[in-house]
Amino acid sequence: MTVDTTADVRGYPGVRPGTPYDGTAIEGPYRGHYRETYVFALPDGPLRCKVHEPRSELFRFDRTCFVSEDRLLLELRGRVSRIPEVIVLDEHVLLQRFIEGRTLGSGLTGALSPRHSGQLGRLFGELVALDAGSIGARRLCDPAGHPADGDSGAFLDGLITFTEQQVYRRHHDRFGSLFRELGVGEGALEGVRSRARRLTGRPFTLIHGDLHRLNFIVDAADDLWTIDWELSMIGDPLYDLATHLHLMRYPAGTAGRTARLWASAVEGVRPECAKGWRDDLETLLAYKRLQSVYTDVIRGAIALEQPDAGPAQLRLPVTAHRVREVLARARVPLGLDALPSPREVMAAYDRWLRGVTVSAP
Repeated sequence: MTVDTTADVRGYPGVRPGTPYDGTAIEGPYRGHYRETYVFALPDGPLRCKVHEPRSELFRFDRTCFVSEDRLLLELRGRVSRIPEVIVLDEHVLLQRFIEGRTLGSGLTGALSPRHSGQLGRLFGELVALDAGSIGARRLCDPAGHPADGDSGAFLDGLITFTEQQVYRRHHDRFGSLFRELGVGEGALEGVRSRARRLTGRPFTLIHGDLHRLNFIVDAADDLWTIDWELSMIGDPLYDLATHLHLMRYPAGTAGRTARLWASAVEGVRPECAKGWRDDLETLLAYKRLQSVYTDVIRGAIALEQPDAGPAQLRLPVTAHRVREVLARARVPLGLDALPSPREVMAAYDRWLRGVTVSAP
């Protein structure tokens, strides 16, 4: 269950990260892309909660929509199955239940079990049942800037613009030479933008926005729970499927079955939300692949700069492998005739670390 920051928890007697609390030590921090998480037990019971603290070195690679994940979860109580319970301690402090179990990321990759596939399908159906009018949680963005309900092209165009302006251009002074050496410019985003104009219109619904293996928890009863709703938004429901397929990296056959599972679940609740999905899915996947390139190139560089992780030179091969894999997946939308070799990717990062600038090939 969640608190706005760990500072809120420290205001309660005995609650301090790294110290015992009612006989139980505070666990953490567990680090995600955007925040650190601490876990602790509530007094007089076995229930454990979690609190989040934003990471100080934060780079925002994803657009956020809702002011508070916890207040969104309160809205979803009884409407979406197996999500963290939220306890309201007072007007300002909300505690989010820590779901005990293992993540899908701790198991084998590949297809989900029939039980978990069924529960994923139910999640897809429950999400499309929720439109903008049914979600009262306060949103960050100005309603005047929202795309019109059902304008799937404008929705994707907004995501493309965010990646272009807030990821690529905003950090170009620092990482531009690295992008250039890897053959990555912003022109590829324009290719996807032109495809966005041809998307079929689908009614907007609630989107989780980050359905990957680490955000699914399997409990002791073998039930699948969905956590980490901080990237949720209102938009084209097909985007959730594209994000899920991109992040899960299913084998081709499993990806196809999962897409059909999504379509079946959505058509059973709001058939209009699945309109044109077969034609449009690849366009959304192309955007997700490009988004990964722009974000992972930067993440790789930032990780190499961290002194507490060991000598950067020893970590270069792993970074090069990961970045080259991202480039390979996005080769078509990037328009790359040839991929840089692992050695060339390593050399590009090495020169960036040393501040060496080379001419574009």
